[in-house]
Amino acid sequence: MKIYNDRLLSADNGDVSELCLLDLTAAFDTVDRDLMILKLERQFGLRGVVLDWFRSYLCSRTYRIIHGNKTSPTVHVICSVPQGSVLRPRMFILYPADLEDVAAKHNVNIHGYADDTQLYLSGHRDDTTSTVHRLEGCITDVGHWMSTNRLKLNIEKSELPRHSFPR
Repeated sequence: MKIYNDRLLSADNGDVSELCLLDLTAAFDTVDRDLMILKLERQFGLRGVVLDWFRSYLCSRTYRIIHGNKTSPTVHVICSVPQGSVLRPRMFILYPADLEDVAAKHNVNIHGYADDTQLYLSGHRDDTTSTVHRLEGCITDVGHWMSTNRLKLNIEKSELPRHSFPR
């Protein structure tokens, strides 16, 4: 609703809106646990017992499959946010929190919910080329951020509709 409302307000002002819908491949399953712990400490200021609690929650995880009377070998999980917990989506929301800084550098709005991320901005109708270039530059930097943070941007499922207007 926020994005839709922002785009309607831009249209009311006679501006053109650009929107990019980003899709991540296996987002929850590719979270780097060491980076997550580092972000919890440096970005969010968690220390001591609280940080130890999150470290315990995220690290030293294993899984195995039991089917009938057979059990697979135990596999040590080296990345991901553990499944089956209300913390899973919340932890993932914290992981890319510094993407806001990347978008702000380009003066682009960002909206995220769990593993869905949208980038959008508005510009004057007579300057759509500049608006598109600004969004494309932001998308490039977001892609670099994703690589650095071990997330994979799914180009096949991400969308950049050209000169989109709210309907």
